[in-house]
Amino acid sequence: MSTPKRYTITAALPYTNGPVHIGHLAGVYVPADIYTRYLRQKGEDVVFVCGSDEHGVPITIKAKKEGITPQQVVDKYNEIIKTSFANFGISFDNYSRTSAKVHHDTASNFFTKLYNDGEFIEEVTEQLYDAEANQYLADRFVVGTCPKCGNEESYGDQCENCGTTHNATDLINPKSSITGNVPSLKETKHWFLPLDKHEAFLKEWILEEHKNDWKPNVLGQVKSWIDDGLRPRAVTRDLDWGIPVPIEGADGKVLYVWFDAPIGYISATKEWAAQNNTDWKPYWKDKDTKLVHFIGKDNIVFHCIIFPAMLKAHGDYILPENVPANEFLNLEGNKLSTSKNWAVWLHEYLQDFPDKQDVLRYALTATAPETKDNDFTWKDFQARNNNELVAIFGNFINRVVVLTNKYYGGQVPPAGNLSEVDEETLATLKEFPNTISRSIERYRFREASQELLSLARLGNKYLADEEPWKVIKLDEERVKTIMNVALQIATGLAVLCEPFLPFTSVKLKKMLNVDEHLTWNDISEKDVLIAANHQINKGELLFAKIEDKEIEAQLEKLQATKLANEQAKKTMEPQKETIEFDDFTKLDMRVGTIIEAEKVAKTKKLLQLKVDIGIDIRTIVSGIAESFKPEDIIGQQVTVLCNLAPRKLRGVESQGMILMTDTPDGKLAFVEPSVEIKNGETIS
Repeated sequence: MSTPKRYTITAALPYTNGPVHIGHLAGVYVPADIYTRYLRQKGEDVVFVCGSDEHGVPITIKAKKEGITPQQVVDKYNEIIKTSFANFGISFDNYSRTSAKVHHDTASNFFTKLYNDGEFIEEVTEQLYDAEANQYLADRFVVGTCPKCGNEESYGDQCENCGTTHNATDLINPKSSITGNVPSLKETKHWFLPLDKHEAFLKEWILEEHKNDWKPNVLGQVKSWIDDGLRPRAVTRDLDWGIPVPIEGADGKVLYVWFDAPIGYISATKEWAAQNNTDWKPYWKDKDTKLVHFIGKDNIVFHCIIFPAMLKAHGDYILPENVPANEFLNLEGNKLSTSKNWAVWLHEYLQDFPDKQDVLRYALTATAPETKDNDFTWKDFQARNNNELVAIFGNFINRVVVLTNKYYGGQVPPAGNLSEVDEETLATLKEFPNTISRSIERYRFREASQELLSLARLGNKYLADEEPWKVIKLDEERVKTIMNVALQIATGLAVLCEPFLPFTSVKLKKMLNVDEHLTWNDISEKDVLIAANHQINKGELLFAKIEDKEIEAQLEKLQATKLANEQAKKTMEPQKETIEFDDFTKLDMRVGTIIEAEKVAKTKKLLQLKVDIGIDIRTIVSGIAESFKPEDIIGQQVTVLCNLAPRKLRGVESQGMILMTDTPDGKLAFVEPSVEIKNGETIS
């Protein structure tokens, strides 16, 4: 499509079973927002929609865990997610909910039309059933071994290890996640969308018509699915949470979430149109509309195969022009995991880094997983801020604003005769909108962000080469021209950075006091972006340096999470063989107090202790040196096994054993009385 009349931009609907993290932001929402803001600046007619996916099985799982209703779950997290998106400047025209009446009506009508047109297959199939829970098991209530990669914790619909989607009945050794029981097979009636019927169309439409403009990672996954042969996929399920199947004989069944969720894009557009007194239909039914889905790679099959098959079967809707799916973002070398709390949550980020939304947007864009999985590290985040945003972008703007206020009281000086360098610099400035556009329109946002930084580099180099702070002593008129040119670059940055750094753009435009109506195309088409004698405001720092201690705090938080996960996975030692009571009475355990402690020479783990056990003072050698410093444990009350046979350790005779256990972070802890006890008191 060469010249669309309008654009419909969608971003994947997040599950409302938890807050959103940096992986969501990097993979879907920042790229979609950059693209949308860019189109708006170009003057395009665009609607950008998203919303909370409130009917997934993860919702019911979360409700069971928290002991609340599914509705309470979605109400809670919808607000958290919506607020996080707003705080990070994700500029949806409408953020809706799949629990909204407009969505229930739209999804029900969509299903009914396909049903009436004979597009579904009705089948009685055997599905996994938990007799103890008295319910059919939805895919996320089943855990077993993935038939493809052997992951023993695969869900019934998708393996999070290898990304393969499958049916719950495909799992090896499936178990109910509700009761832990092995489920049985029980017959139930459902309706299926025959994807095999649409295989030829999908192959032609994607693998031929879009082979040159869709991303290789998307084409590769689609080709793999088609080569494997498409099969009918259920559009209904046995569940009490969701949109009821709107036909007779479907009691106790709801629309499968993968069927109802993408229709949420349509219902969100309807809702937006009603709010703005406009017609929604052109945005979904006019062939001159460009539809683009922004998603992560785990959603490729749903947006490139299943939803297009639904739209094609319906017959009234346009198909997506592109689905620029990103790969996954990892965190410090490990896969992001909501369940394991291995994530940087957006609402927590803003508590630790207030007013630094753009720093995260930039860092995530600069390392975006556009063609392969990529890794977010806090050290890289710090470097992107300090070495790029502060040292390049912020430094240039600070110089320009400070010098303009210092030399001219904040008034833009008039330009005199332009030198060859001036003319080349201004000509280069005019090239940047097209250069950045080419990257954005090919969904290369990482590349586009670096082109934007190159404009700031251009400004820095220009000032460094022209040295107005030196020339002012020799040629004041020349400095006026230098500063005028620098201010044109600063104004260009204020406009062109808006899709990437919206909060920075607002601050910079306020500093420069420039027209909010300057557009993307103005930067390349206008000779003057900020006029002579225009009054700018006082400067403020656009970006602040992030110190090492701030990064260390984040790394320590992740380390604590890692240790907690390791502790959670740790299995308890099995019970030792049963002993008789008489065996127990042979143990002489007493309360003692450490009165001396020193390291055993040439060892890392051993401390030599003097312990007062009431009846005498004992020398005990204990392997606790890696957990405690000698000087820190003087006066520590301990539990001592007194009648253990003496044993020489590194030449020192140990006359007993101090009882220890492990803390959650893997360190040793004393088994000690909860209140101070007289030395020598026995433990029984």
